[in-house]
Amino acid sequence: MSVNLRRLAATGAVLGLLASCGPNGGFDPDLRGWMPGNLATDDAAAAAPPRPEPDQRGVITFANGQVVVARAGDTPAAIAARLGLGAAELARHNALMPDTVLEAGAVLVLPSRVAGAPQGGAVGAAGAAAVTDPFANQPSRSTAPTGTPPAATPAPASPAASPREHVVTAGETAWSVARRYNVTVQDLAAWNGLPADMGLRVGQRLLIPQPGQQRPATAATTRPGQGSQTPPPPSASAPLPDEATAPAASPGPAAPAADLGATRTAATASRFQMPVSGSIVRLYEKGRNDGIGIAASAGATVNAAGAGTVAAITRDTSGTPIVVVRHEGDLMTVYAGLGDVSVARGDSLSAGQALGQAGQSGVVHFEVRRGFESLNPESFLN
Repeated sequence: MSVNLRRLAATGAVLGLLASCGPNGGFDPDLRGWMPGNLATDDAAAAAPPRPEPDQRGVITFANGQVVVARAGDTPAAIAARLGLGAAELARHNALMPDTVLEAGAVLVLPSRVAGAPQGGAVGAAGAAAVTDPFANQPSRSTAPTGTPPAATPAPASPAASPREHVVTAGETAWSVARRYNVTVQDLAAWNGLPADMGLRVGQRLLIPQPGQQRPATAATTRPGQGSQTPPPPSASAPLPDEATAPAASPGPAAPAADLGATRTAATASRFQMPVSGSIVRLYEKGRNDGIGIAASAGATVNAAGAGTVAAITRDTSGTPIVVVRHEGDLMTVYAGLGDVSVARGDSLSAGQALGQAGQSGVVHFEVRRGFESLNPESFLN
């Protein structure tokens, strides 16, 4: 019986939302490596080139437009006054109010070009925007005698490709935009000065940097006889020492008794019960199926596998509820395939307390995770 992949993808999205509420704050909420299929784009999303540095006014000029980097305490009205633009027009173009206070480093797209800014398409060694010489290709007007070789001109820096522009729509996140354009979410945040919570607003204009290119790894090969030399065996210069070897049929040494209680950790002490009565119809396979599928008839009661707190409740693209429960030891359990939910976010649950009822699919998907790492639920079940 197949598991609805859309439901699994929505489960990953819920866990991404929990990244900000982890106990150690060390989560990386880019879900590309979690689910099977086309979500894994880490290999293609190579690091983008750094964003050019702004000029003294905060303006960066590209071939296809200009942006301005806000200073601490800036508002769209203050930036518009500094650049000679209309405050209402600049604010409306970036889905802001004219008096909105911006964080330092926030990027606004200019509705029209302002004069006097060097183009930021070329990046020097220090990462600053390079000024293009308009007379670089003109014939020399030097008064030096004929035949005097002209002075060598340094080669210009390689221009970085101009970024694309994306207008945020309802429901989009920094990670979904990064996946859409095959760039890393870190580059997206750096180019746009996103806040620490990676929050976006509807109508916000984002710069999409051109992703870098990763060269495929090639194994080094050598011709026969040109590799490392094989050292001569010890027997080439002296006979091997006599060794007393036991017959193969002899019993091995007794293993030392292990004190399992002394090595018991919070993770191994955490035991869960089956969330629903039924047989396991799909096994855990790390990287392909990050949980187990349990057969359950429609309307069967789905219970909390252990004591904890409801961390999130959401729905997949088909409207089916998904519940995430946080437990001690930085563990989380995920329940998908529900038809109805009887708990609310923030509720404290005891082990075996009802979460809701199984849906019409006939399968309840159950996961155990520590942060972003999926664990085999069967190793935790009583």
